[in-house]
Amino acid sequence: MIKHFIDIDQFSKKQIDKFVSSAQSIKKNPLKYKNLFKNKTLGLLFLKKSTRTRLSFFVGFQKLGGNVIELDSKAIGFGKRESNKDIIKIISQYIDCLMIRNNDHKKILDYAALNYIPIINGLSDFSHPCQVLGDFLTLKEKIGNNNDIKVCWIGDYNNVLRSLIQIQKLYSFKLNIVLPKEIIRINNKSITKIANKNLKITYIIDEGIKDINCIMTDAWLSMGEKDIKKKKYFKKYQINKKLLSNAGKNTLFMHCLPASRGEEVTSEVLDGTQSIVWEQAKNRIFAQQAILKYIIEKK
Repeated sequence: MIKHFIDIDQFSKKQIDKFVSSAQSIKKNPLKYKNLFKNKTLGLLFLKKSTRTRLSFFVGFQKLGGNVIELDSKAIGFGKRESNKDIIKIISQYIDCLMIRNNDHKKILDYAALNYIPIINGLSDFSHPCQVLGDFLTLKEKIGNNNDIKVCWIGDYNNVLRSLIQIQKLYSFKLNIVLPKEIIRINNKSITKIANKNLKITYIIDEGIKDINCIMTDAWLSMGEKDIKKKKYFKKYQINKKLLSNAGKNTLFMHCLPASRGEEVTSEVLDGTQSIVWEQAKNRIFAQQAILKYIIEKK
């Protein structure tokens, strides 16, 4: 059976627990898994720039004994020299798994629906499940029990937040989402569909940071987004020392990176003692390894 990793909501709570457990096991004893992907090859297809996703998949697969090849979309000629369907089928004859990072979630779904090769969503315009799985691993390490996780997201309604909402729905931990009024209005149709008893949406920061133990944010504009005027909506939503102090001295700070220092977060917070962004980034490698283990293992 061909397995894919496209969105968090395709999995059950039990399955996500298994991903986290697997990541923790590999992190604790990597030598035990050093030949896990021996004679296996992972293909990486980047249609968007990448640092953490590229490195975590590349290094993570190699550390467990596998080979990695980065595919050049233009050189291959997707949809030009051959149909996308034929290219995906050809790729499936040579490699064991394909990770795709692009701007078109529908294309990732379409490629997975062909069932020629396991497909991993390394990021799309709709979601970023690999990021959020790594974030959840980090929260589990730092906070522990699922019931004790209390997160406040401050920023845009974007792909990372959509994946965070999907995992919150599974575990029902507390999630306060703080969005500017304009962003709530623009995304009103989508927002009305996500309500649950432990998820709160507000434009008032003081309400969002009440009784939480972690603040999460992202850049005000997604990579490649051209609506520069949108930034004006977020001017009062910067994560700075005062805001973090109001949330509490033990409140953690997370950012999926890359960060625009001085915009959504100050350097004082990003590099401060309550920031766990670098551990969060490092955990991406173990989360990716757990995903790949699930994808490639014949079970």
